[in-house]
Amino acid sequence: MTASTAPQTAYRRIQSRVFRILEGDVNEPASRFCEIFIALLVVLNVVAIILESVPDIHAEWGQFFHYFDLFSVGVFTIEYVLRVWSYSQKFAAEGGTAWQGRKSYIFSFYGLVDFFSTVPFYLQLLFPGTDLRVLRMFRLLRIFKLSRYNSAMDDMFEAIKSERDSFSSALFLMFISSLLFSSLIYIIEGHEQPDVFPSIPAAMHWFFVTIISGWGGVDPVTYAGVALVIITQILAIALAAILTGVVSTAYTTQVSRREALYEMEIREVLADGVVTGEEAAHLKNLQAKYGMSDEQVEAIAAQVRQEKNLTED
Repeated sequence: MTASTAPQTAYRRIQSRVFRILEGDVNEPASRFCEIFIALLVVLNVVAIILESVPDIHAEWGQFFHYFDLFSVGVFTIEYVLRVWSYSQKFAAEGGTAWQGRKSYIFSFYGLVDFFSTVPFYLQLLFPGTDLRVLRMFRLLRIFKLSRYNSAMDDMFEAIKSERDSFSSALFLMFISSLLFSSLIYIIEGHEQPDVFPSIPAAMHWFFVTIISGWGGVDPVTYAGVALVIITQILAIALAAILTGVVSTAYTTQVSRREALYEMEIREVLADGVVTGEEAAHLKNLQAKYGMSDEQVEAIAAQVRQEKNLTED
């Protein structure tokens, strides 16, 4: 019984260490190297995809790009397989099953990015006639792998989620404006330019192009149409300002919330005046997770210590 248990324990220990390395555990020396290597490989892949689209460069370096893609696919495939394999340890300490951990990765945003950024290579082998431009588009998804090592995108998504009511109001305002201005431009310019504004849906296309780019690609021929275009452009600036203000405020709030959570953790650790190795590792992992600099952490810790000393005095 003991002989059969030992290999299983060693197997799980290796599995757990691979999980910690891939998840960026600060206590694993190999974790930082793994992050830098994968991030650098992703950047080189994106640069290669861009350069490969230039006919002259592709003609001269096409074989190099092919072998580099083979190497990259091999690395990303190994990474994906190791993540699926090691994620069985994610909820092991809480009594969770291996499938729970693996499922949490496979169907997560990063799991889907890892899968769809690699699978085009194998699709090309199975279906040689597949349009290479479509496959190249999926390969560009590899850029999202970088967001795993930076909390900026997570902060942005959390900010948008926390301000979803404000976003909904802005989108509703845009929808109402689209119906109103599209109908007006159709009524005003439809008889003068029937080929350009044959219907309200065509006018809505003009409206959204004007909102996004500042010019709808069509010059009005009536004075009322000119006035409507000016109002539409002013509205575009106003909507952009509203959305920008909402995002920037929510993003700042999200960063402040993370600093507050980290400060709470420091207060809890320093409550007894002793920082154990496990507590220090936990704080280090939180620092990496929240993307906080050493200066920010030191400033928060100094403030907490100062308040603690004043309270004791």
